Amino acid sequence: MRSSLRILLPLSAAMLLAGCTTGSGSGVRAEIKTTEGDILISLSDLTPLHRDNFIKLAESGFYDGVSFHRVIKDFMIQTGDGSTKQDTSILNDDYTIPAEINDSLFHRRGAVAAARMGDDVNPDRNSSGTQFYIVQGKVYNDEELANTIQRIEYNHRQYLYNKALSELRREAMQSDSVVSEDMIQQNAIVRAYEAMEDAGPYSMPEEHINVYKTTGGTPFLDGAYTVFGEVLEGMEVVDAIAATATDMTDRPVNDIRIINVKIIK
Repeated sequence: MRSSLRILLPLSAAMLLAGCTTGSGSGVRAEIKTTEGDILISLSDLTPLHRDNFIKLAESGFYDGVSFHRVIKDFMIQTGDGSTKQDTSILNDDYTIPAEINDSLFHRRGAVAAARMGDDVNPDRNSSGTQFYIVQGKVYNDEELANTIQRIEYNHRQYLYNKALSELRREAMQSDSVVSEDMIQQNAIVRAYEAMEDAGPYSMPEEHINVYKTTGGTPFLDGAYTVFGEVLEGMEVVDAIAATATDMTDRPVNDIRIINVKIIK
């Protein structure tokens, strides 16, 4: 899994602060000490599986020494890949968590969200067990948001198609009859369009629009990845990490690491 996680946050339209509403905070916070400074985050009660998994990893010391292995200015900083630890003698990061995507938790500046594999191989949008990213993002104007809404709609169509394709292939394997791949793909298109009609057109909430036009974020990821927390303090550290020089793979030229993560309950 680790080798594929570079593509979980695509920038092209061809691929596909955590807007926690009042009461969504769990009261659990985490202090992430990095080589660039400290970042304090809160974890949401609306995503209990992700919240509890993050607590487990932090308290076990899993995050101690992991690098920020993917950094893209005006987008996000990503970490949590166990293979970047200097001591990889004990690793257990090849697992996923069921998606807990919640419309009230969106990708505003400061959002903490789970990375994952792409829809084509992960139609259920299950999250990486360990990798997460913090949104730096940018401020959007009306035209950019209109284009982003079109991008979200396109991504949703692709998601519904990939999900239908996966379901139909599974049904074909369980059936005694022989169904060609061409027929499966044609039926997947029909099923995806039916799901689109049932769901209706996408409409970005006015609250989200206002945030993206003032505070900023990465709206094109909304509805596709599980946001499970938000930055409370230390966005200047996020900005500093995002501004660091990177190589052709978006990895910082000078290694930036998490020293440790302390859970505060």
